[in-house]
Amino acid sequence: MNKTALSLGFGSCPRCQKVNKMHNERQQCSRCHYWFHARKPNSIQKTMAWTITALVLFVPANLYPMMVLNTLGKTESSTILQGISAFVQVGHYPIAIIIFIASFIIPLGKIIGLFILIYNVKHKTNINLKRQSHLFHIVEKIGPWSMLDVFVVVVMASVVNLGFLSNIEVAIGASYFALMVIATLMAANSFDPRLLWDNKPLTKEQVYEQ
Repeated sequence: MNKTALSLGFGSCPRCQKVNKMHNERQQCSRCHYWFHARKPNSIQKTMAWTITALVLFVPANLYPMMVLNTLGKTESSTILQGISAFVQVGHYPIAIIIFIASFIIPLGKIIGLFILIYNVKHKTNINLKRQSHLFHIVEKIGPWSMLDVFVVVVMASVVNLGFLSNIEVAIGASYFALMVIATLMAANSFDPRLLWDNKPLTKEQVYEQ
């Protein structure tokens, strides 16, 4: 016998993790009194919408300048790539690597990971369910680190603006980048990982029962 809790009429409270007998699609937890659904409503549709939004925002976030530097009347603007290149040229490799990972690897990895999870829910694949669950937890945990890039720009602007001869202004690219990170966070929050286990292949006994 290998059935899911949902098929047996049970649901786990997302707040206290207590397993409740589900009498309705939405009901109150018997222990913490939190209202919850057996599965998040329209989870895949919302996750897909937020993930596509993040992918669209990823383009202007990298094409438009992240910051504008004003020095002695000379104005220079730089995108994420130009900023990384500048750090490499002056030998600040650790900072360049951190910004590259925070600006490209993490956001792109998170977007690709979300698309993979959505695909696995829509189509039964041969990918191990535990690996899919690990992928979701990775996507969920690394999301906030994408804001590191925006944090670096804001800190640099705050520090440099203390001088009288130069200042740094946050440019439109930072706004797109922040919106992209928020979209990925919303996508991860909309995704219901329990849907992955609903796609678990049937055992031979279950197939015969059908």
